[in-house]
Amino acid sequence: MALLAAGQTDLILLSENLDHLRAGFFVARRSLRVIQQNLLWSFAYNFIALPLAMFGFITPWMAGIGMSGSSFLVVMNSLRLQKIRKS
Repeated sequence: MALLAAGQTDLILLSENLDHLRAGFFVARRSLRVIQQNLLWSFAYNFIALPLAMFGFITPWMAGIGMSGSSFLVVMNSLRLQKIRKS
C-alpha cells in the first residue's frame, strides 16, 4: 500500500527532518516565479515583434534572431534555479 501512495504524491519526505519539506516548498515557489517570468518575457516579445514583422518594420531574419535571443534569455533565466543551495 505504501508504494501505491508514493506513486500518487507530489512530494515524498524520506527523512525525519522537516526542514527538507520547507526547502521543497521554497524551490517550488521559486520555480513558479521563474515560469511566470519566462511566460511574461515570451508574451511581451511576441506582442511587440509580431506586429513589427507583420508591417514590415523588421525582416524575417531579424525576427528569427530576435526569437533566438528570446529563447536564450528564457533558458538562462531557468538555469538560475540550479543555483539554489541544496541543504
